[in-house]
Amino acid sequence: MDQTSPGSRSALHDEVGARLRAVEQIYTAGRRRLVDALADQDRPVTIPQLVEADAGVAVSSAYRNLAVLEQVGAVERIHSGAEHVRFELAEALVGDHHHHLICESCGRIEDFTVPADVERRIEQTLATVARDARFAATAHRLDLIGTCVACVAG
Repeated sequence: MDQTSPGSRSALHDEVGARLRAVEQIYTAGRRRLVDALADQDRPVTIPQLVEADAGVAVSSAYRNLAVLEQVGAVERIHSGAEHVRFELAEALVGDHHHHLICESCGRIEDFTVPADVERRIEQTLATVARDARFAATAHRLDLIGTCVACVAG
């Protein structure tokens, strides 16, 4: 599932380019390919999955370029166990607030959303926790960690 429509894909590239320029980095063709490959995914993916999705993405430069894209807030790294790291476009860029189901066995990550009223209650609860702790929260993530159905069955 494509996370961005054709018109918003252009806006996505404009925003990523601006973020890179702000730290004196260039929006190279390789970085653009990574952003496109991530935008085409419906869940967080590993570097090998990105390479498989777009043969033009080189493994050797993917690690370096994803680190730069993460540094400027265009990409988020999600850890799903000791050996599993996956990447997705930053929520702020795609406007898609979601949470994750993380399998500790295979590392698979699935996105999920909750109904708006539940999300509001989560935000209210977290705002209370932050206020009581004198903490200035800017966002939240909710990750459910466990075992996926394939690993339970296998």
